[in-house]
Amino acid sequence: MSAAIDEYLAGKDPDATERLLQFRDLVLACGEVDERVHRTEVAWARARVFAAAFIYSSRLEIALDLRRRVHHPQLREAFPTTKTVITHRLTITSDDQLDDTLAELLAEAYDTVGPGTRTR
Repeated sequence: MSAAIDEYLAGKDPDATERLLQFRDLVLACGEVDERVHRTEVAWARARVFAAAFIYSSRLEIALDLRRRVHHPQLREAFPTTKTVITHRLTITSDDQLDDTLAELLAEAYDTVGPGTRTR
């Protein structure tokens, strides 16, 4: 783990911290990414950010950028961020919610939004 992510996670809820690390593993399994650790969130990008996560109290909050609107049991809201990209906010409260369905959506975000959307 990088020092930057260690700093971000310092003092956060242990269960939510473990979920963020599990989500991070799902992101890193997609392929080469640029991990951007900020004071308030961690984001992952290729040419463009396609996923982000932050810990709020004991919950893991995730943002996935997709080129279509999807429904998911943990979906909190979905809203357009550009003409072609819809950001999906999900709330993760248990480990079993980091499942294959979420991994598939993450891979879709990596493949379709991560490379950038201007040439599509």
